Amino acid sequence: MNKRFPIGPVAVLFCIFMSTAVLADWPQWRGPDRLGGVEDAQWPDTLDENTLAELWRVDLAEGYPGPIVLGDSVFTVETLGAKDEVVRAFNTKTGEPLWEQTWPGAMRVPFFAKRNGDWIKATPATDGKHLYAVGMLDELVAMKVETGEVAWRVDFKERYGTNGPSFGQCCSPLLDGDALYIQAGMSVCKLDKKTGEEVWRTLKDERQMMGGAFSSPVIGTVAGKRQLLVQTRSELCGVDLETGDVLWRQGIKAFRGMNILPPTVIDGSHVFTSSYGGGSFMVKVAKDDQGAFATEVAWQNKIEGYMSSPLLIDGHLYMHGRDKKFHCIEATSGEVKWSSDKKLGEYWSSVRSGNRILALGHDGTLRLIEATPDEPCKILAEYKVSKQETWGHLAIDGNLLYIRELKGLAVYRWGKPVGVN
Repeated sequence: MNKRFPIGPVAVLFCIFMSTAVLADWPQWRGPDRLGGVEDAQWPDTLDENTLAELWRVDLAEGYPGPIVLGDSVFTVETLGAKDEVVRAFNTKTGEPLWEQTWPGAMRVPFFAKRNGDWIKATPATDGKHLYAVGMLDELVAMKVETGEVAWRVDFKERYGTNGPSFGQCCSPLLDGDALYIQAGMSVCKLDKKTGEEVWRTLKDERQMMGGAFSSPVIGTVAGKRQLLVQTRSELCGVDLETGDVLWRQGIKAFRGMNILPPTVIDGSHVFTSSYGGGSFMVKVAKDDQGAFATEVAWQNKIEGYMSSPLLIDGHLYMHGRDKKFHCIEATSGEVKWSSDKKLGEYWSSVRSGNRILALGHDGTLRLIEATPDEPCKILAEYKVSKQETWGHLAIDGNLLYIRELKGLAVYRWGKPVGVN
């Protein structure tokens, strides 16, 4: 099936943190809007030791969570000694440790998932007052950002009598107003962010979740309604933010339920996803004559997503795929405009500003790319920023770039060598 539809303005995903506190510059996974975008970024035209200088670096234990930034503090999480999970806060300018918080949280993933480790993976989030981190054993901890003091914690296994995710918790929490949304406890949950108490719980069919979801939710307006968009192990769904009612659902084929990417809202009626073993899908969501939501697959193609979230730029999706190549897909039709000739690693975390993409590969290679459907994979520059693997999502705060290495955190500054003001 290969249908075309008129594409309107990109729908904004309203991941708004309604705290009275000053908001973080990079408050959650994939940035302020959870879309991997920064505005008015002054990125250099090339990447080398003159344009990207290391400011400081600290050693950590293993972990894949991306760093998040609040004012002069940067936070990250690690798994220490195959035993504990540790949240650490550092000064963004100097790397000076500010505080740390620890809890028991290690686990062993199945042998076939060992390549990606037993260590923590989910990126925390902050509303300016508290930091919310979720560990491998399906436990969510809320801490005061100033001190690390625990405000509350929820063990979803204990609360719901579940066994916990087979591969460890992967979902990065989402904040909106006074609510926190997360795929946990073999379900999708809305919590009161002030207390951790359940507001509602939905999509709790354990057979459907097949051991816990991999994807992280987003919020967007689709078919005229602002809603929570969720990718479970087998379905793409829209959920009512207030009641938890499932508004619509569309089955998504994937090998062993490996639906990992977050949903991407294209416009007010279309949502994109791509799965490992299933391909790419554009789902049209509309209301019928009775006002009920209905879905259909507008198009699908054979490009398979893996763990690298796509970027939507000027009506085109740019995505690093399971085949290790970088792809440009026209959003209206599903036409693959181009695929890179070379394989470019197993995984990218990507951020865009205008038509520029900054992509961090799992092998520590940073790439600057011009996003254009007319010229295949226009890589402007490449620079090796780490000798370690870098699976954590990169973060950008003004002229500072935060790189989470497997066993460290490095901070780079655009434009001037260290010591030059």
